[in-house]
Amino acid sequence: MERVNTGRRVLGALLTVAIGATVAGCSSTGGLRAEQRAKEARANGSAVDTPRWKIAMVTHAGAGDTFWDIVQKGAKQAAAKDNITFLYSSSDQGKDQAQLVQTAIDQHVDGLVVTLAKPEAMKDVVLKAEKAGIPVITINSGSAESKEYGALAHIGQDETIAGEAVGDELTTRGKKHVLCVLHEQGNVGHEQRCAGVKSTFKGTTENLYVNGTNMPDVQSALQAKLQSDPSVDAVVTLGAPFAATAAKAKEQAGSKAEVDTFDLNAQVAASLKAGTIGFAVDQQPYLQGYEAIDLLWLNRYNADVLGGGKPVLTGPQIVTKDDAAALEDYAKRGTR
Repeated sequence: MERVNTGRRVLGALLTVAIGATVAGCSSTGGLRAEQRAKEARANGSAVDTPRWKIAMVTHAGAGDTFWDIVQKGAKQAAAKDNITFLYSSSDQGKDQAQLVQTAIDQHVDGLVVTLAKPEAMKDVVLKAEKAGIPVITINSGSAESKEYGALAHIGQDETIAGEAVGDELTTRGKKHVLCVLHEQGNVGHEQRCAGVKSTFKGTTENLYVNGTNMPDVQSALQAKLQSDPSVDAVVTLGAPFAATAAKAKEQAGSKAEVDTFDLNAQVAASLKAGTIGFAVDQQPYLQGYEAIDLLWLNRYNADVLGGGKPVLTGPQIVTKDDAAALEDYAKRGTR
């Protein structure tokens, strides 16, 4: 009997050793994997050791629009911090932008950031991404459609509210006849901006459509309008690169109109300081790019969502000559 008990005790001891070794092996493997992730994260300059997820951003940016350079800077910095592989592509044509989103879906990305400047062209492919299990965040354009299309959140400014702020500012400045310059046909955000200006401005608002991909044509169209109608006392452009062109057109036309603009870059900041531009509307594009990537990481890591179904607003902020000096250093480094 004692011999049997001894055998049982030996067998139990062996099982204990075996189980302990197995657990230790699993723990060791998990630890090695975690350490490997940490090493990879450190090699990539990351602040986290989560797996190297892949996020694509697809915007409606046209060629040469410096606004999107600032958006990308924010996105890239957040991606570096969060151990994210960041992919960027763009087209100002709705159909082509949708195709770029489809390409990202085919690459099995872990998250998508898109703009909805032409929402109808983007609807089906955004819904397709979500059906494939890819979380989507919209930025900049499409706050009204973002929730309907199933996006986690929208990050940007409300374009109507931004336009209304401009209308109020122009009224305060005593302007009477405003020319709102739209540089991209079919962009709902641009239409909303100019409509917002019209809704609060106490004077006359007139829209001028130009081909934003051809700056010489933009300048000549503006110059012709200002020469033919000296009653125009304010020109509002909808993107920072167009402000300098509007200033040239004004000078060539001999107009006394004030040039104001949506968005900010280094040239606009310098022009504000010099007094050649009256004011700018900053929607903090760096923040839009940064927060979009960071929120997708947070959602993947911790199921976090911002906004509660409402847009996360990054603007508008009216920037004048008084603010220019404080913002100039940030604008020079390309983050404002």
